[in-house]
Amino acid sequence: MRRLWIAALLLAAMFSCALFNSLYLRGLATQISGLLVRAEAAAEAGRWDQAGALTQDAAALWEGHDFYLHVSLRHTDTDQIRTGLQEVDEYLGAQEMGEYSAANAQLTTQLKLLWEAEQFNLENIL
Repeated sequence: MRRLWIAALLLAAMFSCALFNSLYLRGLATQISGLLVRAEAAAEAGRWDQAGALTQDAAALWEGHDFYLHVSLRHTDTDQIRTGLQEVDEYLGAQEMGEYSAANAQLTTQLKLLWEAEQFNLENIL
């Protein structure tokens, strides 16, 4: 009977960690995506400096969680987001609206997909 309780406790701990990770990533992805959407709106209005500052805030937010993200996610996924942030920043510097908008859309989609991949649901378990 003791083994059963230990197994149940371990299972509950793993479930709690998976649920925490999903909620944590959802919050982080939502914050970063919100900053990127605001940056795109600023760029469309011709406020390139404000768009750059918002993008830098998004990159700093991502970097601030770098240790946790590298521990809990695949390195290729975290590297893609980091590369996307750098790409968006370069297009902002060049003030290339078309390329910037496409790169920004791709980055926000990658953030959404990253969170969806970490959701605790039957689709991801199977």
